[in-house]
Amino acid sequence: MNTNILNKDTICAIATPHGMGAIAVVRISGPAAIPIVTQLFTQNSKPFDKEKMVSNKAYYGHIVDHDELLDEVLVTFFKAPHSFTGEDSAEISVHGSVYVQQKLLQILIAHGCRMAEAGEFTRRAFVNRKFDLAQAEAIADLINSESEAAHRVAINQLKGGFSKELQVMRSKLLEMTSLMELELDFSEEDVEFADRSQLKALLQETLAHVDRLKDSFRLGNAIKNGIPVAIVGQTNTGKSTLLNALLGEDRAIVSDIAGTTRDTIEETLNINGILYRFIDTAGLRNTDETIEKIGIERSYKKISEANVVIGMLDATTGYESMLSSAQAIVAKVDLQHQQLILCINKVDTLDDQGETLLGALRLDLNNDDIIVICLSAKHGFGLNDLYNTLKLSQPLASPDATLVTNARHYEALMHASESLKSVQRGLEINIPTDLISQDLRQALYYLGSITGEITTDEILGTIFSRFCIGK
Repeated sequence: MNTNILNKDTICAIATPHGMGAIAVVRISGPAAIPIVTQLFTQNSKPFDKEKMVSNKAYYGHIVDHDELLDEVLVTFFKAPHSFTGEDSAEISVHGSVYVQQKLLQILIAHGCRMAEAGEFTRRAFVNRKFDLAQAEAIADLINSESEAAHRVAINQLKGGFSKELQVMRSKLLEMTSLMELELDFSEEDVEFADRSQLKALLQETLAHVDRLKDSFRLGNAIKNGIPVAIVGQTNTGKSTLLNALLGEDRAIVSDIAGTTRDTIEETLNINGILYRFIDTAGLRNTDETIEKIGIERSYKKISEANVVIGMLDATTGYESMLSSAQAIVAKVDLQHQQLILCINKVDTLDDQGETLLGALRLDLNNDDIIVICLSAKHGFGLNDLYNTLKLSQPLASPDATLVTNARHYEALMHASESLKSVQRGLEINIPTDLISQDLRQALYYLGSITGEITTDEILGTIFSRFCIGK
C-alpha cells in the first residue's frame, strides 16, 4: 500500500459481512467522501442540502444516480477529525441485497472513489493518530473475538492499557539513554550524567515488567484462539466418546476397534465465556502400523502444546494397568506450566467402586497438582465435575490485567528482554558507555515497534493486509 495516497484518495468498501442480510453498511472515507455522497443522496425527491449537514447525525433518504432510484437508505456523515479514520467520512446503510451493495459500490467508484484495500480504513486511522499500532491490532482481535474472555482482553488493549505500560517503560529508558549519550559528547572530560546504580534499578524493574508481559503470551494467546485441551490416553479409553459428550454431537468416530482415531480432531466449545479448543488424539500404544504411528507422534506433540491435558483412564482394565497408564501420561506433562486432569472413565461398570479407585490413584500419584475425577463419558456422569474443573484450571487474569495476545508483540518483547539483559551484563563488567547505549537503543526500538512509534511500510503492510476489506 502506498502511504503517499492514504490521505488523497477517497476509498469505499462494504463494512458488513458479505452476502445477503437485512441491511448492509458501505463506508466512504477521504477528502471527497462528503461531496460524492451528497451528490447521490436525496430527501423528499430533492437534492440533500449539504449546508445544513450536521456531523455524526443519521439522515433518511434515497440514493439516486442519473435519476435512477437505487434504494432507500440511512446516511451518516462524519467531519474530520471526528471520525474513525480522522478524515471526512460517510456511512450508507442500505438493504442487504447483494445487487444493491455491488451497484452502490459501482456508482461510488464512477463518482471518484476507489475500492479500499484490506485494513485501509484502520491504517488511515493509525496514520492520522487516532490510535497506535497495538490498538489498531486490538480492533482486529475485537472483531474476531469468540468469547467473553477474548472480548475483554481485546477491549483492554483497545482502551490503550498495553500501550500505556509500554510508553511508561520507554520514557524511563529514553531518559536514561539520552543521559548516557550526553556522556559520550563529554567523554574526554570523564563526566558521568547517568547514575549507574539508578540505571541498574531501572533495568531490573523494566526487565521484570517486560518479562511479565512476555510470559503472559501463553495465556493471552490461548484466550484469543481458544485454550488448548488435549484429550489423551491409551486406545479405547473413551477419548472420542468424551469429545462427543462435551460437544453434544457425534463429532468423532467411536468404535471398540483399537486405533480408530488416526489423527487429531479439534473442536471449540464456549464454557462460561471462555473458549476451549478440545483436541481428540490418537490412542497411545506400541504399534507397527505406519499411519497410526504418525497419529501417535502427533498426540505427543499436542500434549506438549496444550494448556490443559485430560488423561483418560479405563477403569475396566484393572487398577495396576490404570495406574501404569496414569504414570505414563504424567511423565509427558509439564506440571509447572500445564494442568493435568486424570479422568477415571467407565465407572458406571464398577458397582460403586469409582471412589475407591479415585482415592487409591490420588494416594499413589501423591501430587496435589494433579486433579483426578470419575466419569462415564458414555452416560454423561461426571461431566459437570469436568466442566467445573476446567473453569478452575485456568486462573484468568483480572479484567484490567494486560495480556499479550499477538505473536508480533511477543517476539518484540523477547528481543527487548534480550537487549535489556545485555545492558545488565555490560554494567556488571563496566563495558564502554557507547556499547551500553547501543543495547538500550535496541530495547527502545523493539518496545517502540509494538505501538508503531518505530515502524516501516513493510511491517504496516503485513499487519493491515490481515484485516478484512471495509475495516
